[in-house]
Amino acid sequence: MSAPKSASSERETSLPARENTVSGRELKFITDLGRSLLFTVHPKKVASRVADAIRRETAAAVCAVVVELEHIGLISSAFVSGDSEERIGFLHKDRFADCLKILPPQVSYFRETEKEFLLKEKTHNLEYVSPLHINGEVKGAIIVGFKNRKDCTETVQRLTDAAAQMAAMSINLSAHYEATIDTSINQAKEEHRRFTEAILDALPVSIYVIDRDYRIVTWNRHREIGVQGIPRDSVIGRDVFEVLSKQPHGKLRQEFERAFRTGKIERIEQRTTDDDGTTIHWLVSKVPMRDKETGEITHVITVGEDVTVRVEAIHAVGRAEKLAAVGRLAAGVVHEINNPLATISACAESLESRVDEGAFGASPDVEDLHEYLGLIRSEAFRCKSITNGLLDFSRMRAGNRFPIDIALVLKSSARLVAHQKRGGNINIKLEIEENLPFVNADEGQMQQAIIALATNAIDAMPGGGTLTFRAFAQRNRVVVEVQDSGHGIAPDDLSKIFEPFFTTKEVGKGTGLGLAVCYGIITEHDGRLGVRSNVGAGTTFSIFLPNKS
Repeated sequence: MSAPKSASSERETSLPARENTVSGRELKFITDLGRSLLFTVHPKKVASRVADAIRRETAAAVCAVVVELEHIGLISSAFVSGDSEERIGFLHKDRFADCLKILPPQVSYFRETEKEFLLKEKTHNLEYVSPLHINGEVKGAIIVGFKNRKDCTETVQRLTDAAAQMAAMSINLSAHYEATIDTSINQAKEEHRRFTEAILDALPVSIYVIDRDYRIVTWNRHREIGVQGIPRDSVIGRDVFEVLSKQPHGKLRQEFERAFRTGKIERIEQRTTDDDGTTIHWLVSKVPMRDKETGEITHVITVGEDVTVRVEAIHAVGRAEKLAAVGRLAAGVVHEINNPLATISACAESLESRVDEGAFGASPDVEDLHEYLGLIRSEAFRCKSITNGLLDFSRMRAGNRFPIDIALVLKSSARLVAHQKRGGNINIKLEIEENLPFVNADEGQMQQAIIALATNAIDAMPGGGTLTFRAFAQRNRVVVEVQDSGHGIAPDDLSKIFEPFFTTKEVGKGTGLGLAVCYGIITEHDGRLGVRSNVGAGTTFSIFLPNKS
C-alpha cells in the first residue's frame, strides 16, 4: 500500500485552495449536527448519527464512523446511500488497525485503490478519511466513500472534517459519561453485594448456599465463628460434602437432593456436641431457590438456628413440672410411708436380736431367717432414703439467703468429700479464681448441691481419677464447676439426668433424686445448672449464679 497522501497536497494540483469562509449550508449542517449530538450520551449513538448526517448531506455512496477506545472497545456505524439501515461487517479491521498506526495527526487524505479501501462495500471508487482526535491521539476516523471524485467537493471535505471534530468531542464526552455510568453501576452492584453480605453476616443464624453441583457459593460469618466454624475463604467454591465431612454424607446428600427435587422447604432438628462436650441443639432449614424465568431450582439455602436455649427452656419447664408434682406427692405421703417403714425396720432388728440370742434354737432354717431379716432391714432403710429424698422436695425453700463467699463453700465441700473416702485413688483439685464476687444464697443448700455433684462424680470414677472443683467470675455471674475424669454420660441420657428417679447407676446404687434435688436448689436461687460430657473423657457440671451486685 502506498503511503497516504494528504488531502491538502493532493488538492494543490487538482483542486483550488479552500476558502476560509463558512457557507450557510455548512453552518446549518454544523448547527443541526450539534443539536442532534447535544443529548446523545452513548458513543455508538454518536457514531451512528454522525455517519447518517454526512450520508444525507453529501453525495457519498457510503459513510462510516469508526473509533476504538480502551475501556469500551471498537465502536462503528456505517450507512449506504439510499438505505436507512446500518451496515454490519462493513470494515476491514486489519487495514483500519494499520491505518491508525500511520494516520498523520490533523491530516485528512484519500484512498484511491480497492486494495487500500477500509470499507468492504462495493459501492465506491474513492475514500476520504478524516481522523478522529481524542485526548491528543488518533483513535478513529470518519470514512466517506464516493463513486466519483467530483462528488468529494471542497465543501464536502470541510463538512466531513468539521463533523470529525464534533464527533471526536462528543464521543469523548459520551465515553466518559458511559464510563462514569458503568463505574456507578459497578459501584452500586458492589455496594449492594456488600450490603447483602453484611445483612447475612448480621443475622444470628448460620447460612450457606450451594449450587446444583453441590459447590458452596455463600458462607456467612456465623458459619465462620464458634468451635465448628470454618473460614469463608477456605470453603467458597468447594464441595459441600468435603467441607462438612463430620456430618453423615449419605443423610446430608439425601436432604439436598430432596430439596432440589421437590422444591419444598424442609426443617430438620439436629444436635451436635462441641469438643468440650457441650450439646448444641439446631433447627436446620433447607430452602430451595428458583430461577424466575425457568422455574428450575438452582440453589439451596441452608439456615441453621441455634435453639439450645429454647430446647433447654422447654426441658427446664418439664423438669420443673415434674419436680413440683414430686414435691406435692412427697408432702402428702412421705410421713405416712416413713412410719410403717420405721415399724418394719424395728421389727426386723428385734427378730435379728432374738435369732442372735438363740431364741429359735439350732434349726437349719435359722441361717435363712437371719439372712431374710437382714434384707428386710436394709431394704427398709433404702426405702427410707428414697422418702427422705422426696421430703427434700417438699421442704425446698429459698432458705436464709445472704451474701456468701462461694470460694469458702467450695473449699469446705472439698474437705468434706475428702473425709468421706467414698472412692479410692481420687485426686481432688481446687481451681478457684481470687476475689470472686459474693452471691446471695443459702450456704447450707449450696453446700448440699455441690457435695451431691461431687458424690456423683466420684461414683463415675470407680477406678480412680481427678475430681476438680472450679470457680470463676463470668460477666455478671459466678460459675462453679464440678468436673470428673470418669466414664461420661451418653448423649441420649443428657437431657434426662435432672428428672426425678432417672439414674444411670446400677440397681440399688442410686435413687435418681440427687441431681433432681441439685437442680431444684439452683433453680430456687435464680441460677442455672448445666452439664457437658464426653463419653470416656469425663463430665462437667456447671452452676451459674447471679452475683450480689
